[in-house]
Amino acid sequence: MIELIVEDRCIGCDRCVVVCPTDVFDAVADDIPIIARQEDCHTCMSCELHCPVDALYVSPRGEPDPTVKPDAIVASGVLGSYRRALGWNRAKPAGSENDPGVLLKFMRRPDPNDKVRTQLYELAIRKYI
Repeated sequence: MIELIVEDRCIGCDRCVVVCPTDVFDAVADDIPIIARQEDCHTCMSCELHCPVDALYVSPRGEPDPTVKPDAIVASGVLGSYRRALGWNRAKPAGSENDPGVLLKFMRRPDPNDKVRTQLYELAIRKYI
């Protein structure tokens, strides 16, 4: 569940607002977006993947986590770790047309010989991620 927008990192690009499938964020004129409907977050991680400056923290928990401390999250180095684990660079897939985000955008299936991307694609279609 989305827990945090790090204000001093956020550049106000509103990508999170655009990519969120459940409309969790609200854009604010001349300011950073706000988490307006946290309870609607499905923990799909799309916002975190598309954030070009790693300003978002999405907890793997399905419920709000009252123990989240912004300073501890920033210091831990966890910001952007999901994006890096998937091989994304600067909020974009690593340049291949077979990356899950690109495939889902155009609803194209990956190469059937690529078992990892096929599995990620199938999970995403089922809305598990």
